[in-house]
Amino acid sequence: MSERRLLPEGPLWKTFLIFLGPMMLSNVLQALSGTVNNIYLGQMIGVNALAAVSAFFPILFLFISFIIGLGAGASVLIGQAYGAKEYDSVKAVAGTTLTVAILFGILVAIFGGFFTTPLLAAVGTPPDILPDSTAYARIMLIAMPGLFVFLLTTAMMRGVGDTVTPLYALALSTAIGLVVTPALIEGWFGLPRLGIVSGACASVLSFTLAMIWLAWYLRRRGHPLAPDATLIRALRVDRKILGSVLRIGLPTGVQLILVSLAEVAVLSLVNGFGSEATAAYGTVNQVVSYVQFPAISIAITASIFGAQAIGAGRADRLGAITRTGIVLTLIITGALIALVYLFSRVIIGFFLTSPPVLELAQSLLHITLWSYVLFGLASVISGVMRASGTVLVPMLISIFAIIGVEVPVAYVLSRAIGIDGVWIAYPVAFAAMLIMQGGYYWFFWRKKTITRLI
Repeated sequence: MSERRLLPEGPLWKTFLIFLGPMMLSNVLQALSGTVNNIYLGQMIGVNALAAVSAFFPILFLFISFIIGLGAGASVLIGQAYGAKEYDSVKAVAGTTLTVAILFGILVAIFGGFFTTPLLAAVGTPPDILPDSTAYARIMLIAMPGLFVFLLTTAMMRGVGDTVTPLYALALSTAIGLVVTPALIEGWFGLPRLGIVSGACASVLSFTLAMIWLAWYLRRRGHPLAPDATLIRALRVDRKILGSVLRIGLPTGVQLILVSLAEVAVLSLVNGFGSEATAAYGTVNQVVSYVQFPAISIAITASIFGAQAIGAGRADRLGAITRTGIVLTLIITGALIALVYLFSRVIIGFFLTSPPVLELAQSLLHITLWSYVLFGLASVISGVMRASGTVLVPMLISIFAIIGVEVPVAYVLSRAIGIDGVWIAYPVAFAAMLIMQGGYYWFFWRKKTITRLI
């Protein structure tokens, strides 16, 4: 098995960029898959179709939050094991994590398939888009086991220092979606015209084919996470490993779930302003994801580098890793935000054709966009702390910033000044999050003794 160089000596920012570049492209492609579907729906069907899909997004994120948490926990443990060159431990962590993901996916598919309409109605989905939203959501929920495996596999590969293979897989998935979605909307090549569920069907087909290719490619390369006999034997629940994964991943998953519930609450406030506001909400979320995902990528890079440094017995490099992540966040995320401000109207025009909705979305985007620099800085700090297994306090800080700050501020300001108040709440919450995460990192975490988790 070939070994990768872990945290080579020299300028750390160069190592960051080598690792970060493919991962940023991967996250952009992951966002692009949903964006392309929304562009097709908005342009080829109409605003109501876009609103129907937007209404489902917070619920979808709610269900995948646990998998994101598992991926975070597994990546840290895999990164530490890989840094220590313990390759059997890498497979053992992957096998346990995949098994739990598959079981959870089956539960989501069953639950989501039976209760799709009540879930959407519970968040106040406008009646005029509820049937379409239900049809789209049911397909996506039933397909969750496969989606969970795909997302988790690409996340775990980053733990062994591989960001290129996930890029290939996501590029393939996105390319399939680019062709299949409009083909199903318009009935090209003799295919049935599926309307709003075209995006869901295309998504399922794209990640399924990408996963098949990924399995073949990993075996061909002799990848540390290839689906071979060793990994198959590891497809069971090892209680000790699961405990370590959950120690890191469960707080992360709980944090994401609670943040998702907060977003559902925010969406309920937005839905109260009508389907046009819901469409604007979905559009703004799509645009900011291209700012948010690079920021998240930098934080993930810092976390994985931190985990590998700890596994290799180089905890002394954690401070340099944190500083590099902060600087790159300021430069990369800041530059991207500036570009989006300059071309915001053109970008939003890709999604929307209705002038009133376009104006509303642009106004809301301008209110909140800048604050994603603050979000990125807070994410880097909490990501480095997570690499050492410190997750509880950073989790509580993030939860408080969202549930204790964002939701109340959104509620009060939306009643006082209208829908603009919902988006003002985001900068307020991100500022509070950064202050609290930075304070805990500087005054408490830096004084801790850092050791391996397994």
